Amino acid sequence: MKRKTRMAAPALAIMLLIGFQIGWLHAGAGKKMPPVLAGSGKIAFAGARSSQYGIKPFPAPPDWKAAIGAVAGCFEGSAPVAVWIVGELRRPAGCHLYFPGDGGSYPNIEFDAEDIHERYLSFFDGAGIKVYLQVEPALADVKTLIDLVLGRYKSHPCVAGFGVDVEWYRESENPGWGVKVDDSSARQWEAQVKSHNPGYRLFLKHWDRSWMPGTYRGDIIFVDDSQEFKDFEAMVAEFANDWADFFYPNTVFFQIGYPSDRPWWQRLDAPPRTIGEAIGKRIRQDCGIIWVDFTLREVLPVREN
Repeated sequence: MKRKTRMAAPALAIMLLIGFQIGWLHAGAGKKMPPVLAGSGKIAFAGARSSQYGIKPFPAPPDWKAAIGAVAGCFEGSAPVAVWIVGELRRPAGCHLYFPGDGGSYPNIEFDAEDIHERYLSFFDGAGIKVYLQVEPALADVKTLIDLVLGRYKSHPCVAGFGVDVEWYRESENPGWGVKVDDSSARQWEAQVKSHNPGYRLFLKHWDRSWMPGTYRGDIIFVDDSQEFKDFEAMVAEFANDWADFFYPNTVFFQIGYPSDRPWWQRLDAPPRTIGEAIGKRIRQDCGIIWVDFTLREVLPVREN
């Protein structure tokens, strides 16, 4: 499985079409829907992903609250969460942080003239939403990014942790996939996150589990953002068997709702609920269901601002 998020619109459309065709041939091929477990975990977290490139115009804070709450409302007892991208890839090898710098100079890190996240996080503080601040690090030093991001935002009660999208970790060295995270790096990154707040959690994201640390698990949340599935059953089978089982007992998140999977999920009744419930019944640990911003307006209450 794979995703593409940095292409011009025509190229993206072509790749999605090709990817979808390949998906029908290969994604989940030969996999059966896993059985419902008597001792399944629970959907403990649910919400949406946010990026500056995934949804335009960008929703106002109350609309994000409504969308995140709508996903969480699908699963009784789940906590509303946001995967909130604060640092994006800037080719060839930089990470752009959407807030002003502290006066220091950091290799492969650039800053914005204004802070575009502050008003959202301030709103989420009083809305009961927990936020994981994510970066696409490129060649930037991840521990430096952790300190810059959490140093700026850890005063917000809504902040729950920090995430690394491994697809974009040293991506210039391995285009389209990023570089695998080894045990030592994962351990150091998690320690750096928890040095800001012992309750914070690190998440690592990729669609291929072999890009995750080989043995170190700690308190890490492992996030699967696979797409281009043959059908609903293939998604559930891969998420349950290839991801959740592999990382048990750690918490796992699943990003769903990608445009490449729209041909089948748009036919489901209440896609977030239907997909989430099917996954939750077939895995043993607590999990999170995260709808991506690319198609947020298609399934959730988000106004055209």
